[in-house]
Amino acid sequence: MRRLFPVTDQTADRTHDRTPHRTGETADREWSLDELADAYAYPAGETAWLRANMVSTLDGAAHHEGRSQPISGDTDMRIFGTLRALADAVVVGAETVRKEGYRPAKARAAFARRRAAAGQTEAPAIVVVSAGLELDFSVPLFTSPMTPTLLVTGASAPADRIAAAEKAGAVVVTAGDGATVEPERVAPALAERGLTRLLTEGGPRLLGQFVAAGALDELCLTVSPMLTAGDAQRIAGGSALAVPDRFVLTSVLEEAGFLFTRYRRS
Repeated sequence: MRRLFPVTDQTADRTHDRTPHRTGETADREWSLDELADAYAYPAGETAWLRANMVSTLDGAAHHEGRSQPISGDTDMRIFGTLRALADAVVVGAETVRKEGYRPAKARAAFARRRAAAGQTEAPAIVVVSAGLELDFSVPLFTSPMTPTLLVTGASAPADRIAAAEKAGAVVVTAGDGATVEPERVAPALAERGLTRLLTEGGPRLLGQFVAAGALDELCLTVSPMLTAGDAQRIAGGSALAVPDRFVLTSVLEEAGFLFTRYRRS
């Protein structure tokens, strides 16, 4: 992997830090997990920071045949795991939980010391955003997580579904006065529980809601060197903003044609 931006002395060193592969060829050095963790560290001093991690093809597809895995790659998955390991909580929409078969986050030995030093639990909590709570509470995500799964919903969510969730061991958090969740209240509600380093993995509908509410602080976007055509959804769905929300490029890494970008709210 090499750093393309920002351009620094270290950038130049990494660009030329190559190990011979075979005659006439070179290979970029693989970054360690510690190096990736340093590169993606959360900003200090923030009461809550919501970053998104998404992947998109060159022609804007956020998935292929309903799943993101076919447009991903090995390094993208290493960064995916690193971002999870840095987070207090992973925020995801109910539809993505159902489609992707979400399971509890695992503790990873490589990040144990870093998480302990930051006062974090062994593994990040999974936070499911859902209005109707139409979820299967018998799956491991709810019955056997290392860190209890949280459900974020509205104040008037169905009482029987709240009871079923709590019976399964989930923690229910209210972030909305009505039947639906108010996206701008999700991060503050989680911060009240000490969860300030937040990562959302979508899906596109949830990310679109965060964007529309002006609640997203950072986007980590992997640009996959693939073309899929078709009508796959973009990384953010929902209604268009009246005025586009401007973000600032803060970092670009490259590996095997994949671009790993970071943008922050301007």
